[in-house]
Amino acid sequence: MSRKSRFLGVSRIQSAVALCMTATSSVWAQQNPTEITITAEPPIRVSGFDGAPLQELPISVSTINQATLRDIGAQRVTDALRLDASVSDSYNLPAYWDKLSVRGFALDNRYNYRREGLPISAETIIPMDNKERIELLKGTSGIQSGTSSPGGLVNYLVKRAPTSAEKNIRDVTLSYGPGNNRLVAADLGGRFGQDADFGYRFNVAHEDLDPYIRDTKGYRNLVALAMDWRINNSNRLEWEFEQSHHTQIGVNFYSLLSSGSTQRVLPPTVDGTRNITRQPNSQPGVFDGLTGTVRLKHQLNNGWTWQTQYGLQRLRADDRLTYASGCSSAISDSFCLSPMGNFEIRDYTSENERRKSDAIQTELRGQVQLGGLEHSVQLSLMRQRQMNQMPYSYSDNLVGMTNINGGLTPTPDDNTYRQTSSTDYSTEVAVNDRVRLTDRTQAWFGLRHTQLSRQSIQTDGSAAVQDIRGVSTPWLALSHQLTPHHLVYASYGQGLEARATPNTPNYTNAGQPLPALRSTQREVGIKSQGTRDSWQITWFDITRPAISDSGVCNTNAGSCTQQIDGQAHHQGIELNAQRHLSRWSMGGSATWLDAKRENATVQTDLNGQRPINVPKYILRGMAEYRSASMVGLRSGLRLSHEGERNVTEYGDIMLPAWTTVDATTHYDTKVNHVASTWTLAINNLANKHYWRESPKQYGQYFLYPGAPRTIRATIQFHL
Repeated sequence: MSRKSRFLGVSRIQSAVALCMTATSSVWAQQNPTEITITAEPPIRVSGFDGAPLQELPISVSTINQATLRDIGAQRVTDALRLDASVSDSYNLPAYWDKLSVRGFALDNRYNYRREGLPISAETIIPMDNKERIELLKGTSGIQSGTSSPGGLVNYLVKRAPTSAEKNIRDVTLSYGPGNNRLVAADLGGRFGQDADFGYRFNVAHEDLDPYIRDTKGYRNLVALAMDWRINNSNRLEWEFEQSHHTQIGVNFYSLLSSGSTQRVLPPTVDGTRNITRQPNSQPGVFDGLTGTVRLKHQLNNGWTWQTQYGLQRLRADDRLTYASGCSSAISDSFCLSPMGNFEIRDYTSENERRKSDAIQTELRGQVQLGGLEHSVQLSLMRQRQMNQMPYSYSDNLVGMTNINGGLTPTPDDNTYRQTSSTDYSTEVAVNDRVRLTDRTQAWFGLRHTQLSRQSIQTDGSAAVQDIRGVSTPWLALSHQLTPHHLVYASYGQGLEARATPNTPNYTNAGQPLPALRSTQREVGIKSQGTRDSWQITWFDITRPAISDSGVCNTNAGSCTQQIDGQAHHQGIELNAQRHLSRWSMGGSATWLDAKRENATVQTDLNGQRPINVPKYILRGMAEYRSASMVGLRSGLRLSHEGERNVTEYGDIMLPAWTTVDATTHYDTKVNHVASTWTLAINNLANKHYWRESPKQYGQYFLYPGAPRTIRATIQFHL
């Protein structure tokens, strides 16, 4: 952890003075390179209907393009997707893999993420330096994915070689902040060979990590290469890989304060720069990843296309975290701080965790006339394997007692626990059909059948469990073009989750599979796309089976049973709008969400209650101005507001709503005849102290403070 870089040795004062040039990057719209696009760009891979323009799709999708990722300095998917009002944090620790919630449902890191359209595990830190675009499909994804939670589906698209032989990419990026981070990256691309048949895109990055949170140093590296070969007019071969390494000291959450033997209270907001659990012997977490794909495209006769692709992923992690646990009070069912801020320090270590994913998919797409109607048909077959190979045991040891103000009373112990390894196989057959009923009306149909085979076993060879089942998930929609710019649609779809009880001895049904968790979604929307403005209004209604533990779950063997208990019911409205007026660009999105538990028979007192850590509403907004007097200068502001949310199950403690304002300036100019882009940014302009989120995980209530005011300065040279 002693690595240091001297490049970009910009002082905070120099950065702050430069930032006086003015304010923020933006989000939303096609014409502006700093905006989220909700209009037709390239085909949307995550939709399941690859040939359909986004404006015609009867689904809700957000795409974040490369220019937006660059302008906001996105280094993680949370940086990008948090621009959308349907997305919030869900136990999202720094220095750990991203955890997000969409439409109030937490995404499953094993099943809700795609890369180049193929499933991957997101139980790692995924770099953004070589990503061309991120797609977010909101809601159930039964026709796009065999199993996934109903929040949404995230798809990463990597940077590819330029299509034209005349275009060469030679970009070098230097960045400083937020905190004391220092990044250098290069992005190179071009074509070569006879008739420019071969193309390449090479990305390399190194960042020394020293963020605004104290005592969390680390570093990360990335090497990525994407190539293609135009074999002939009908065949194209594409392949790419990325190798990443990330090592950094972890950060733990705060928690509620205890007040008496049975009461908890929300503590005052704190300085977000503190790492209250860091100890001299704390070890960094390490995340290594090798991921790649190879794809063959073949153009058949009559406009039909056949494509086959294979993807692999090899992950390795040393999962280490020094964390807070317990308090000196009678409240023993969940972690909290004592009235004086005392708590235990524990050290978690799980070395050499290995995760492997392989997927091969072949698909056929084209158009056919049947019954006097035009059908755009897509047939696909995919085989996937996902393996989690855990070390024999992990340690979870008490280090001692401490206080939020510091100090440590050592009381070490030594505890190790068995782990559970698992292997999942799935075979998925899908058919999608877009039927043009009239010039303005289309019907959409999708059906995916998934054959699952899942095995788990504890690392000592005991408690072997197998789950084999076959399930089908349908989807249908109807869309109508009201005018050339206005589309209305209605859809119905299903999603699926295959869950099993944790393979631990405190459950009477440890490791046993639960019945298939089949979620349903109804969605109605209207879209408008004009030359200067665009907007979308979406209403959705999602139900999903809920899970409860009957009995009192503790360390005693057979103390509880896990089972399906009622359902989670989320319905809401999403609004998105963008407007361009001369030199102004404005946009925003809003989500109102009514989420509650229904029909529970085990935990009946939860019926009608809102889930923990789900805001009632979220607002995002931006405004950007392009200077008339200084060509290349654009400045703006971005606002984020998240409504109050439950900290506890019954809403007796609420997390207050919070608002932040960010500001950036981008300046496109030339330095010694070299084109360059300069970005200066301030996040949390008012330096507001607030609690960002309040998840409950592992039986513990957590609070995470929002980031204080931070500064980022970036220079990109286009050589």
